Order: sequence, then C-alpha cells, then structure tokens
Amino acid sequence: MRLKTNIITLVLLFVCGFSNAQFVKKHGQLHVMGTQLVDKNNEPVVLRGLSFGWHSMWPRFYNEKAVSWLKKDFNCNVVRAAMGIELGEYAYIKDPQFSKEKIEAVINGAIKSDIYVIIDWHSHNVNLKEAKEFFAEMSKKYSKYPNIIYEVFNEPDYETWWEVKNYSEEVIRVIRENDSNNIILVGSPHWDQDVNLPAEDPILGYTNIMYTMHFYAATHGKELRDRTDEAIKRGLPIFISESAGMEATGDGPLNIKAWQEYIDWMESKKLSWITWSVSDKDETCSILKKSAKSEGKWKDEDLKESGIKVREFLRKYNSQQ
Repeated sequence: MRLKTNIITLVLLFVCGFSNAQFVKKHGQLHVMGTQLVDKNNEPVVLRGLSFGWHSMWPRFYNEKAVSWLKKDFNCNVVRAAMGIELGEYAYIKDPQFSKEKIEAVINGAIKSDIYVIIDWHSHNVNLKEAKEFFAEMSKKYSKYPNIIYEVFNEPDYETWWEVKNYSEEVIRVIRENDSNNIILVGSPHWDQDVNLPAEDPILGYTNIMYTMHFYAATHGKELRDRTDEAIKRGLPIFISESAGMEATGDGPLNIKAWQEYIDWMESKKLSWITWSVSDKDETCSILKKSAKSEGKWKDEDLKESGIKVREFLRKYNSQQ
C-alpha cells in the first residue's frame, strides 16, 4: 500500500510540475479585458500562489531556490515579494539597498522559474516619495519581462479612497513611463475591504489596472464576497493578492469550510488569489515551522497545517490550467 501511495504521489508531483513547467512562456503578457485577467491569447488566466512574509522580518526565505521550490512542490504559478516598508530591522526605510537585494532575489527567481511575480510595496501608510523612487527603479529594470506585476500599496488602513487614489495615480504615472504593459494592483481602504469605493470612483486614463481585495476566511464572510461581486458588476477588475483560512489577525484555528467557500467563489469568478505567507512566525498563517530550511526542500514535518492545506489547494487548482 505504501509503495502504491508513493507512486501516486510521484505521478501527482510530475503532473503538477509539468502543468507549470513553462507557465509564462505559455501565457505571456497579461492584460485586463473587461474585469478579467487574460493572457497573450485573450484567454482567461488565473494566478494562484503564495506570498512571502515581510522581507524585513523573514529575509532568509527571499532567495531563488525557495521560489523554485514553491513552483516545484507547491505548484505555484505566481509568488508575491512583500517588501516591508517601515516594520522590522531590515525595513526599506532603514535599509533600501538590502531590501532591494532581497526583493530582486525573488523577482529573478520567478523569472528563472518562468512564473509570475508580484512586487509588493508592503505598507499600511502613504510613503509617496519613497514609493515613486522604488517603482521607477523596478519598472526601468524589469519592464521587458511579462512576469512582473506591481502592487503599489499593500493595505491602506485608515486612508480615504481619495488619498489612496491620488497616491496610486502618482505611482502609476511613474511606472507607466517605463512599463506600459504589465499589470498594476491598487489597494483600497480598510485593509482592502472597501472595494466598493474604487468601484464608485475608479482610476481613469490607464489600462491594465486591477484592484486588490484581501480576506481571512475565519473573519470575513459572505458580506465581503457580496461587496466584491457588486464591485465586479460595476466593472472593477479584482485580484485577491492576500488571503488565508484563519482569522484576520493571522492566528487562531483554520476554518477549512469557510476557506473552501472562498476558494469555490474565486474559482467560479476566475479570480486570481495569493495565500499568506512563507514565513516561520509562531502563528497560524505562517506556513512554515522553525525547522524549515531557508532555501526550500521542506518536508511535510516542516509545514504547519496551513502549509499542508494551501499546498493541497495549489496542486489541485493549478493542475487544471
């Protein structure tokens, strides 16, 4: 029986790995058609993957081999590099050079692995000058790669939509001076919950802009899905750039039923989704235990329950595309 199980596991790994073997080569330059993310052939595409934890607190996982492992073992077709702006010893504000080196290690790893990568300005505050400088540099350096997605403001918390919109327009202008094609993700107030606000007053004058919604399934219920459905009906392209199955604190027990309800909803809408996070903090949402090596090759005993479950989801749904 064990031999049979091992053979089945190997077959599944082969199929999963093969399905994403040349993902960007297959789908190429992404763009937005209506509210749907589509590939170079105008076919709907769904990105599913994992976000690294704040680079400023878990820099050890920011390397090309970890990205390669997330593609190979988790079957990710996208990863998210979450550059911490203010928090942590190695925050961008304190050490921009170290920060860029870590983010670029993930970007370069994704390009080598032929998957997509989100460059995430991971902050809850407006840092316009610093953001413009960073995204000007990144867009100049990586504009030729269709792998790249820019996330200009992770989770606005108490900013108004007017403030977020004006900030985003400034950063988008800088990016578009160098990169006219790659997708740009824009956050919304209240930790990316109030997607109704940009639906009422979207950013105009630019193409390939999407808006992020974040959920934690044990806290956020059907009301958030309904609000997002309404925003989509009003023409707002949505990208789920952060999500998970526990409470919004990132801790507490997994609610597998509620998480599956969100997965089913996202799949029915062809919404791309990213799960939080590749880190080893003592909390439910950090998918790794302290025993996990920095460069991947994690064994089952290195994964927490959330890691086992999200790997199951990614292997299942990404193998269908």
